Amino acid sequence: MEWQNTPESSNIEDRRGQGTSAGMGGGGPSFGTGGMGIGVIVVVLIVSYFTGINPAVLLGGAQVLTGNGAQQQQTQQAANAPSPTRRIADDRTTSLVRHVLGETEAVWSEILPAQKGVRYTPTTLVLYTGGTRSGCGGAQAAMGPFYCPADKKIYLDTAFFNEMQRNYGGGGDFAYAYVIAHEVGHHVQDLLGILDRADAQKAQVSRTQANAISVRIELQADCLAGVWAANANKKWNLIDQNDVARAVATAQAIGDDTLQKAARGYAVPDSFTHGSSALREKWLETGLQSGEVDSCNTGAQ
Repeated sequence: MEWQNTPESSNIEDRRGQGTSAGMGGGGPSFGTGGMGIGVIVVVLIVSYFTGINPAVLLGGAQVLTGNGAQQQQTQQAANAPSPTRRIADDRTTSLVRHVLGETEAVWSEILPAQKGVRYTPTTLVLYTGGTRSGCGGAQAAMGPFYCPADKKIYLDTAFFNEMQRNYGGGGDFAYAYVIAHEVGHHVQDLLGILDRADAQKAQVSRTQANAISVRIELQADCLAGVWAANANKKWNLIDQNDVARAVATAQAIGDDTLQKAARGYAVPDSFTHGSSALREKWLETGLQSGEVDSCNTGAQ
């Protein structure tokens, strides 16, 4: 992926090096009003107990945390200066994140008004280490990257990229970009009002039906990541077939069925929240081939 000559974003909040409880008032994560409530945590632990699925898998992966309450006041300052212990490889990762976020801003600022008549307002991406606070409650590395609608921010511990190298399709720059673009896709859904409508629907249906709504949301974010990539490639000639293959491998590796089979030996489709490997691959490729938001009709409208 040729990203070095693309725009860089200034919408990065770097909290790395502040410790796992930075910005959390000391102690561990807080799941308060507008965050992931204790009831959700209990449900996750119960499902984990009976299915054998790692609770980090149930909570984690690229995802959305929905906050329906008031946005929590952010008190932490961005730590933009590199930590003395930060290695050169981390500096390259930071640069990659800045460029990818800048590419999403340039692309969505053009195509969202053109295709949907909606102005694009950039999201902020928070880099952290171990744990921090979000507008949706506590953020932990085990949760994976996520978008918080309450504060319109993406949260990413870049150690997740190392996890991708080990377990989720082998990583690579475009695979990392796909993960970021997926979360930006959730921000686009938020701007289009899709997340609010999904939340309202989930409040009125069973757990299984709510999971199905979550799957449609996640698959649409995969597709929107593909839409970004298609349009970014037209502007900067970023990617080749090897890049696409790596991103597809990542989409396959983080499918619910693949993760559950690895943890338990079998999949439980009613518990899916992100979609099967086949569907994640399908919708990423749909966006890549079309470059059109309206092609991402997963039912999450």
